[in-house]
Amino acid sequence: MDNRTNILEKALQLFYEKGYDAIGVQEIADAAGVTKPTLYHYYGSKYGLLEAVAMEGYAALKAGFDDASVYEGNLPANLERLTKFYFDFCSSHETYYKLMMAMMYSAEGSDTYRVINPCMQEIIGILTDLFLKAGDIIGNMRGRQEQYSLGFYGFLNNYMLYWFNRQPGDRPELTSGQAHEVVHQFLYGIYV
Repeated sequence: MDNRTNILEKALQLFYEKGYDAIGVQEIADAAGVTKPTLYHYYGSKYGLLEAVAMEGYAALKAGFDDASVYEGNLPANLERLTKFYFDFCSSHETYYKLMMAMMYSAEGSDTYRVINPCMQEIIGILTDLFLKAGDIIGNMRGRQEQYSLGFYGFLNNYMLYWFNRQPGDRPELTSGQAHEVVHQFLYGIYV
């Protein structure tokens, strides 16, 4: 593994375990087995490293959202595909996902919030566009597409946070059927 990737992995783990503000650059460098100048060479600063950690995971998240949100004339099917992707992404990127949630709910003036907020706004935009495309078909959604996108994304995140909070043996399997149930529950009264 190259130094850049190693530093990112160690920083992700330490930011998640202890929080961005509680970790110093020296501790990250020590965990990665590199010098501080090496870390600064790749990332410029602790904030630059935080940005790199956030963007590394976000690139995969956004790509999946982009693919799953291509509207095909069937909102429930789109949302199920999106939900299944999100289940798979979150469950296979647990540390990144939990760090992203912690960053999303941090103080507005914090470095962590400043880094993740544009990403979350972009995800909400992708979802809003999907609801806008479906809005022509679904009359009771008119004018509330952003509200529905915020609600849906919040619904998914609450589901995943609750899922992670359960013991591994007590977690329901994140199948397409489970995605269908989650979407059906969300859409009740909106679409079905």
